[in-house]
Amino acid sequence: MARVLSTALVLALLAATAIAFVVTESAKLEKSPIYATHLPYPIFSPNGQARPEADLDFRLRKTERIEVWIEDRAGTHVRTLLTARTVRHGTKVSVGWDGIRDDGTAAPDGVYLPVVKLLSSHRTIALPNPIRLDTKPPVITVHRPQHPILSPDGDGHRDRYTTTYRMDEHGQAILNVNNRRVALTKCCKPAGQLVWNGRLGQPPLPAKPGRYLLTVQAQDLAGNLSKPFPFAIALVRYVVLARDRVVVRPGGRFALRVSTDAPFVHWTLHGRAGAQRHGTLHLTAPKSPGVYHLYVTAANHAAQCTVVVA
Repeated sequence: MARVLSTALVLALLAATAIAFVVTESAKLEKSPIYATHLPYPIFSPNGQARPEADLDFRLRKTERIEVWIEDRAGTHVRTLLTARTVRHGTKVSVGWDGIRDDGTAAPDGVYLPVVKLLSSHRTIALPNPIRLDTKPPVITVHRPQHPILSPDGDGHRDRYTTTYRMDEHGQAILNVNNRRVALTKCCKPAGQLVWNGRLGQPPLPAKPGRYLLTVQAQDLAGNLSKPFPFAIALVRYVVLARDRVVVRPGGRFALRVSTDAPFVHWTLHGRAGAQRHGTLHLTAPKSPGVYHLYVTAANHAAQCTVVVA
């Protein structure tokens, strides 16, 4: 008799196990009542221009009366996004969160979860789409001070300026020249190079001779933008003479330093002309006293110096 009872108990346990297995597997195969969830930007910042809020879309498999809210990782209710409302099956539900709590205060940075309550089915589902709120601007560093010299004349010599940067998070680096954006790196490496080709405006044209303030900014994935950080004064020059006035005796020799990236320069003085390698010009003054003008050209740019013969 004991053996029969024991066998019956074993069979009952096996049957219960089989039934539990079937129920578990059926639950696994059951489709979620919420589908097509879409969170375009899982990280956002109300302070940023690019992604000021987190937008979420989803659909229901059957008509339901639902509520939607945001809660933190501890399960605390933060913000109601949708009050009790009946939604037909297949209809897209769109909600957005701007980082503000129900009491009107700003929520702290962190990770939050969207929650959907199915009132008709008596189910509460936390969607597998965590939202990260990040309002802290990134930090970018560039070696400084720097004093680059450019001559964007297309001759291949100092036509562009390149510097390296590093950010404390992934994002994009921005290079500004005199408070005008001239370069934006691709997303989203925390380190790389910034390049200025010496051009400004639309359409971009070679910058005029002069000094330009270079600043750098960083924009993170949430859209937070750091303040401009000045790091260099760039000098754009094509041909520059060391002096704009020379006094020399009649027929005397004089020297004049020329700063340019062109390998050769051309000069004219009182009907005479010539070409020399860049560097220092060695010339002879006119034999007659008077005021003359020396013109030096390089790469289609010119500079002038007054020569006083006395």
